Amino acid sequence: MTMHAPLMGTYYHNMDAKGRMAFPNKLREQLGVNFVITIGLEGCLYVYSNEEWEKFTEQLRTLSGPVAKQAIRKYAANAVVAEADKQGRILIPQNLREHAGLDHDITVIGNLNRAEIWDTARYNEINSKFTDEELAEAIDSLAF
Repeated sequence: MTMHAPLMGTYYHNMDAKGRMAFPNKLREQLGVNFVITIGLEGCLYVYSNEEWEKFTEQLRTLSGPVAKQAIRKYAANAVVAEADKQGRILIPQNLREHAGLDHDITVIGNLNRAEIWDTARYNEINSKFTDEELAEAIDSLAF
């Protein structure tokens, strides 16, 4: 699927005991019928459309060295294709739930070329560490 607009927004959902969660309809529409979920940095999961996953893996393939090889293994070995059921739910495998510390309260965010799935408490903790002043400094460094 060709992505027409960046993925954005913040969505709050719950995960059931089987690891199923309703995935935001707006993001599903942009990601496509099925999409790839894998480990992410900072304790979240990355969610890519098939097109963005191909771009990401092409970039990974250009890396070399032992650390790069391990990174490729970790991303590829932990990647799964997700497809929403009739209720719009996806299943997050146990290994990915453990990586992201997912239990019940889930936050899904759009992050331009991918979505991210977070444990809500972890997401709030990470966000609280980044001040408005730091954000302003980062934006000021961009050349508009």
